[in-house]
Amino acid sequence: QVQLAESGGGLVQAGGSLRLSCAASGRTFSSDTMAWFRQAPGKERELVSRISGSGDSYYAYYADSVKGRFTISRDNAKTTVYLQMNNLKSEDTAVYYCAVTRVLGMTVLPSHYAYWGQGTQVTVSS
Repeated sequence: QVQLAESGGGLVQAGGSLRLSCAASGRTFSSDTMAWFRQAPGKERELVSRISGSGDSYYAYYADSVKGRFTISRDNAKTTVYLQMNNLKSEDTAVYYCAVTRVLGMTVLPSHYAYWGQGTQVTVSS
C-alpha cells in the first residue's frame, strides 16, 4: 500500500506561482510513476503532469495546457514529488491530486493509477 499526502495549494492571483508537494509513504519505489491530476468543478479529472520511474530515466510529461509553465520533479530519497506552477491562470483553478502507478507505459488516464491522495485546492483569481 502507498499513502499520499498533498500540500501547497491555496489562493493566488493570476500570474503568480505555487509549489505543490506530495509525500508518499508505505511501499514506495523509485521505479513508480508519479503524477499530478486536476479536477475542476463539473469537469473530468485530467492529467497535468507525470514523471516516470528509474526504469524510464524519470521522463517527464506535461499536458499541452501547462507546458512551459509547470515543472514536475521528484526526490526519491524523500519519496516526494513536486509540481512547480508558474504564471498561473484562472483556468488552472481545480483540486489537484497526486497519484502513483506501477503500470508500465504511457499512463495518462486516472484508471491507470492505483494510489491517490486526498487532493489540494488551487484557486487562481483573475
